[in-house]
Amino acid sequence: MSEKIVMTAEDIRRTIARIAHEIIEHNKDVSQLLLIGLHTRGVPLAKHLAENIELYEKSRPSVGSLDFSLYRDDVDNPVIKKVQCTDIPAEINDKSVVLVDDVLYTGRSVRAAMDALVDLGRPRSIQLAVLIDRGHREMPIRADYVGKNIPSARHEEIQVRLKETDGRDEVAIINLSDNKIEVPSQMGKEKLP
Repeated sequence: MSEKIVMTAEDIRRTIARIAHEIIEHNKDVSQLLLIGLHTRGVPLAKHLAENIELYEKSRPSVGSLDFSLYRDDVDNPVIKKVQCTDIPAEINDKSVVLVDDVLYTGRSVRAAMDALVDLGRPRSIQLAVLIDRGHREMPIRADYVGKNIPSARHEEIQVRLKETDGRDEVAIINLSDNKIEVPSQMGKEKLP
């Protein structure tokens, strides 16, 4: 398994500042803005965006967190280990909500998050901010604010690492095709790429 760092801590800091500016330009009234981070890494990203918006606007938008795991269409997936906390600190009705996530891939997580969100109220608009857009969409989902487009192959994984969750800020591409997996077959064991 090989790894390549594609964004450093400084790259992430600059990217978050740029996305914050774009959100301000699109949403003139910050008091009507609500940033909601998707568990897990979207939550600290939403907090960083709010801090940056406050630097420029002298007003900090409300920040919340959303667990959408029960809305996923792959709920039988063993990756879903436990339900996280949903914390929406303000009324979402008639607010401009920006969902914040680390990586946009198939679009299934964002679709599930929107389903969870509209069960809580009716926002004026729902926007999407992502640090990384890696392509390979399976749903007609498009981010309004993208930190960086990183075209990737399906055998690659994009890992966003943040101080709050991983002890450091960086983005890496992991090449999973380097692994050889042993799978039993009728003729014995074969190595598959």
